[in-house]
Amino acid sequence: MTGILWMLVTGLCFVAVTALVKSMGPTMPPAQSAFLRYVLGMVFLIPMLGDVRRANLTPRQWKLFTFRGLFHAIGVSLWFYAMTRIPIAELTAINYLAPVFVSIGAALFLGERLAARRIVAVIVALVGTAVILRPGFREVSNGHIAMLAAAAVFSGSYLLAKIMTDEVKPTVVVFMLTIFVSLGLAPLAALDWVTPTWGQIGILALVALFAQAGHYTMTLAFASAPVTVTQPITFLQLVWATLLGLLVFNEPIDIWVVLGGVLILGAVTFITWREAQLNRRPITPPINATKM
Repeated sequence: MTGILWMLVTGLCFVAVTALVKSMGPTMPPAQSAFLRYVLGMVFLIPMLGDVRRANLTPRQWKLFTFRGLFHAIGVSLWFYAMTRIPIAELTAINYLAPVFVSIGAALFLGERLAARRIVAVIVALVGTAVILRPGFREVSNGHIAMLAAAAVFSGSYLLAKIMTDEVKPTVVVFMLTIFVSLGLAPLAALDWVTPTWGQIGILALVALFAQAGHYTMTLAFASAPVTVTQPITFLQLVWATLLGLLVFNEPIDIWVVLGGVLILGAVTFITWREAQLNRRPITPPINATKM
């Protein structure tokens, strides 16, 4: 029950992140918004400095952290772009695809076996995506394409994170991600810089706060209960996002988005359950990990 409650709080935190960014609208370039969010979030890195100094990173590890930062910077820019252009419920549902892409990437690049059951789960997830987008029956906007690309790019970041967490402490992984994403976003932000208002800075500071709080409560959830227990609770994020879109942003409820989200999440939950049954360490990251 403790793990479930912490995961509920995690979902609310990450939906708050999406809502805050969406409330800003397209008034600020996506790369700049993402850059300021990470810079403002650096205050949370201070307690991690000791672990980073003691890590004694090798040149290979520096290289992998650099590549991960570039992947994540591109993904975050696409995610911020999509958040201001498509309904919150659609963004949340498509975001469930990231763990599915990780499963495919782990099979292609890390040599993990893609069993028949997992292939079926991937196919179900892709069907769920088609249900959400319904190409040919509705317009697939740039925001949808950006979110699909973000989920794919994030999967590359998470695969590199899997390699690094086997070698260094998680605090070092988080610290290096924040630094390298900030460096990767800086030139993109500078290309189209818009002087932010104090109101925008305040909103992005809240985004950084809720994102950090979400990661912390997610860690507490995983420490309190197995992933197979907490994973299904992430479906409530789609519920919160749908209600928020309806009540705050006047976005009508789309039953196809809900159905597609259920299919994708069902596939992700099945993959997680199978990994637990095989008694090996899951390679699939939590759905919320894209909110780093």
